[in-house]
Amino acid sequence: MPSKPGAFRLFRVAGIDVFLHWSWFVVAIYEIQERTTDYHSPVWNVVEYLSLFLIVTLHEFGHSLACRQSGGTASEVVLWPLGGVAYVNPPQRPGPTLWSIAAGPLVNVVLIPILLGLSLLIRYLGLPAIIPDITAFIHAVAVMNLGLLIFNLLPVYPLDGGQILRSLLWFVLGRARSLTVATVIGFVGVVGLLGIAVLIRSLWIGLIAAFVALNCWRGFQRARLLSRLAKLPRHEGFACPSCGSAPPIGPFWACAQCHKPFDTFETHGVCPHCGAQFPLTSCVDCGIKNPMSGWAGATEPPRPLHP
Repeated sequence: MPSKPGAFRLFRVAGIDVFLHWSWFVVAIYEIQERTTDYHSPVWNVVEYLSLFLIVTLHEFGHSLACRQSGGTASEVVLWPLGGVAYVNPPQRPGPTLWSIAAGPLVNVVLIPILLGLSLLIRYLGLPAIIPDITAFIHAVAVMNLGLLIFNLLPVYPLDGGQILRSLLWFVLGRARSLTVATVIGFVGVVGLLGIAVLIRSLWIGLIAAFVALNCWRGFQRARLLSRLAKLPRHEGFACPSCGSAPPIGPFWACAQCHKPFDTFETHGVCPHCGAQFPLTSCVDCGIKNPMSGWAGATEPPRPLHP
C-alpha cells in the first residue's frame, strides 16, 4: 500500500490531507508519452491524465467523508500510479463500514450524468468547432469514470466491490467469517486477473493482480486473527464506549515507554513494569482510544463477537 514516507502533501481540504507518491510522476511521464496521437495538442494528454486522478481523488474523498459521517476517522488520502487509497477507520460494525466503502463508487455514479450534461452543453455551444480536442477529452474522461466504477465494483477484495460484499456478509456471518469469505473470493479474482493479464499482455493488470493478491493474503491473516480474538475470555464490567465490545483478558496492550506488554484493565491504565500511566486505552476490536473511566461507565452492554 502507498504510504506517507514515499509521498509529499499536495493540499488539505476539510481536514483531509492529500499526498502524492513519488512513483506517480514516473508512470505519468510514461503514460502521457504513450498517448501522444490521441489529440492534436499534447497538452490535452496531460489534462486527461490529471483529470483521471481528479476523479480518483473525488472517489477517495467519498470514502473519507462517509467514514466521518458514520462516526469514524479519516484524515489521509494517498495517490499513486494504481489509483488512490483513503485511510479510513469506520466504527467496526457492518453498517458504517458498508457506507464508508459504498460512498466511493457513488461519487462515480454521480459524475456520470454530470459528464453527460457537460458533453451536451459543449455541443450546444458549438465548442467542438472552436476546440476540436474538447469532444475527445470529455469522451475520454467519461469512459475513464465509467471504467473506474465498473472495475471498483468487481466483487474482488480489496476492491470496493469486494469490501461491499464483505460488509453485507458481515450482517450474517460476523466480522471474521465475512472477511474470510471475501478474501477467498478475492483469490479467485486474482487468478482471473492474471489470466487476463497474460491473454492481453498487460503489465498494469498484472501489477493490479499482485496488489490484490497481497491484500487478500493480509485480509485472510487478519480474519484468522479476528477469529482467535473473538474466542478469548473478556473482562466483565468493561465495554468500549465506541463499539461496545468487552476487552479481552490478557497482555494485549504495550507500554509506550518500556514496550513491554501488559493487561491495562488489570492495572487500571498503569504499566506494571515501569509505572507509566496511560489516560487513554485503545480497543483491540475497533482501534479507537477512550479514557479508562469511559470504559467502566459505558452504557452500551458488551456485544458478543462472532468469529
